[in-house]
Amino acid sequence: MSEKNHEQVVQRQFGEQASAYLNSAVHAQGSEFALLQAEVAGRDDARVLDLGCGAGHVAFQVAPLVGEVVAYDLSGHMLDVVASAAAERGLGNVFTQQGAAESLPFADASFDFVFSRYSAHHWSDLGVALREVRRVLKPGGVAAFIDVASPGRPLLDTHLQAVEVLRDTSHVRNYSPAEWLRQMAEAGLQTRSHTRQRLRLEFSSWIERMRTPSVFRDAILALQNAVGEEVRAYFEIDADGSFSTDVLVLWAER
Repeated sequence: MSEKNHEQVVQRQFGEQASAYLNSAVHAQGSEFALLQAEVAGRDDARVLDLGCGAGHVAFQVAPLVGEVVAYDLSGHMLDVVASAAAERGLGNVFTQQGAAESLPFADASFDFVFSRYSAHHWSDLGVALREVRRVLKPGGVAAFIDVASPGRPLLDTHLQAVEVLRDTSHVRNYSPAEWLRQMAEAGLQTRSHTRQRLRLEFSSWIERMRTPSVFRDAILALQNAVGEEVRAYFEIDADGSFSTDVLVLWAER
């Protein structure tokens, strides 16, 4: 699939669903928000890039503490939701801009922070995007990436990627911590720390958020029912399809 075609898939997938992401508990809640706020505390002059902003949850959390937040996403529908919600919340320092993570339309060294949450698994080329992050960060600037992570073991990785792409055809890959660390080093970013969290996904809302077609929903359930005990135990798969997955929280510096 060409990059242009992938972008079209992303646009289609996140068009009508944009408002659903604003109200999604998975996206609106998370202990990592406190970590991001602590990182920017006392930096009321800072400029922040919310990369792959989705419905803008990161932007809304840090905007009261910094000078400016640019909410950047490939989906114009998502950016419309962000602009409307920012206005409703009185966040006049949140600005939106559309584009791909692999080609950031910003000057070199123009951001103090780059934060990205639940977006990287949609990027067509993680390595190129990370090099762009390094380019737009100021020397000493800080980046944080939060995303569902692959366990790394082939059996578990295959299952995770399969259910992800059945649920959302714009999915590219959930990377393992080892893959993240290698790509960060190759991009010239210095990893400061990385930790693992667990995320519980309630099946019906997880499916409805993407309006997954019934044929793919049924395929996910059939796959879950067919897997061995090792996979079932790791992902804590319930009879209704709900499951748990790993989330990586990674901090890096330029």
